[in-house]
Amino acid sequence: MNKLQKNDVTPEHIFYQRRRIIAALGAGAIGASLPKITLADTPNKASLSSLTFKKNNDSTLSLTPENKVIGYNNFYEFGTSKSDPANNAQHLKVDPWTLEITGEVENPFTLNYQQLLTTYPLEERIYRLRCVEAWSMVVPWIGFELARIIEQAKPTSKAKYVVFHTLHDPEQMPGQKDYFLGGGIDYPYVEALRLDEALNPLTLLSVGLYGKTLPPQNGAPIRLVVPWKYGFKSIKSIVKITFSETRPQTTWEKLAPHEYGFYANVNPQVDHPRWSQASERVIGSGGLFSIKRQPTLMFNGYEKEVAHLYKDLDLKVNY
Repeated sequence: MNKLQKNDVTPEHIFYQRRRIIAALGAGAIGASLPKITLADTPNKASLSSLTFKKNNDSTLSLTPENKVIGYNNFYEFGTSKSDPANNAQHLKVDPWTLEITGEVENPFTLNYQQLLTTYPLEERIYRLRCVEAWSMVVPWIGFELARIIEQAKPTSKAKYVVFHTLHDPEQMPGQKDYFLGGGIDYPYVEALRLDEALNPLTLLSVGLYGKTLPPQNGAPIRLVVPWKYGFKSIKSIVKITFSETRPQTTWEKLAPHEYGFYANVNPQVDHPRWSQASERVIGSGGLFSIKRQPTLMFNGYEKEVAHLYKDLDLKVNY
């Protein structure tokens, strides 16, 4: 049986920040250990709605149980423990919501909450989610290709990158207000893709999972899903998409560039500085401490669909 190690769960700088917080509160040495790897007690208090979508009948992947997908998350705006988002995000207001599309485009526009759910035909995409901490899930995402928004926006010849911005609302997102709870990140969270990556048919804007709208802890009301990249690229609770001529410095690239590169392609040959990426722990139907381990696949198993995007790029340098 393979037990999760410290560095499989929480980045080292956040681990030590959390220790200092607990010590300052007068907790003992036992209380200063890493957060327990448990699911949130009540992971889905928010009211979710059923969605109408085209069902995926082709996938042979075994889905991760829903309670684990909604109860074990990275969303530092609500805390750095895996159970924090499910416990702290339930009062996030997702309606009204505005998604602004702007920048180097001929047709800037905005979408409100209802338009996010109805403007583009929705379909189910069963994708693996692979996180940099070397754990993975299989999730039935519901959404539409990002290419639909790109086509409507009509990028200019200057548009080379697509930049995403998470909601910045410290009153609703406690991790944005508290430096330590939020992992020392300079918010709002920013991610980006090259335009050709954004146009790839696999790149999804998700508004739901398991047949329903997204729970707040999973990035409601709309998030990015890029299945061949590590999970931190799949930014949550998006309020703005900007088309840019220059490549921005993304959130984790800015915080720890030697650990989290811009491309973030899943690559078993490029290790994180503090742990191997050659294999992963699959969170499935068993308990979190009876998790099976399997080899990590290049591009998370989507090599056929995306390898051509990087044919002239050294992926060990451009990690």
